[in-house]
Amino acid sequence: MKKLYWTLGSLFVLCVGAGIFYFSVYRQWQMELPRNITMETAWGEEYRFSEIKPKVRLLEFIYTNCPDICPNTTFKMTKLRQKLEKQHVFGNKVEFITITIDPKRDTREKLQAYAKTFGIKQNDKGWVLLRGNEQDTKKIADTFSFQYRDPGNGMLIHTTNTYLLNKNNRVIEQFGMGKKGFDIEEVYNAIMDEIQ
Repeated sequence: MKKLYWTLGSLFVLCVGAGIFYFSVYRQWQMELPRNITMETAWGEEYRFSEIKPKVRLLEFIYTNCPDICPNTTFKMTKLRQKLEKQHVFGNKVEFITITIDPKRDTREKLQAYAKTFGIKQNDKGWVLLRGNEQDTKKIADTFSFQYRDPGNGMLIHTTNTYLLNKNNRVIEQFGMGKKGFDIEEVYNAIMDEIQ
């Protein structure tokens, strides 16, 4: 009887371990930018994922009507940008990608206003603000298991993750969003570790 309990206990531990590995390592490693998608910047220029150069990338999903977590995260990313610029890596080794999950409402004009608020310029070499059609937006979000939906009032409910990608555009780490979830020092250290 003791042997049976020991065997069942060991099997349970193995299953739990396999589950943890799948959700924390393997599944994350499968997340990468789809290469067959073209989006447009806030200024209408094409951004082809198939043509991007190898860089470490920080990816965030936002919508411009978001009352708190999205603008708070983008604001923290501006502070992170300043730290990376001091190290002379922003733009040439590191790129930020911000994608709207509400392309219907987030017109070019709205995205340009959002960009201006956070100091993202039209020809910014280190930060792109993107919009695509609903199908492509969903495809990218699904790749990263980023869930969102509109309950009908334009205030989208969404996952609160940002994603750090290596030079091969695969996710190597996930961070939270907002005041408590996005820790500038933690993200900065992860980026610097990856580029060195």
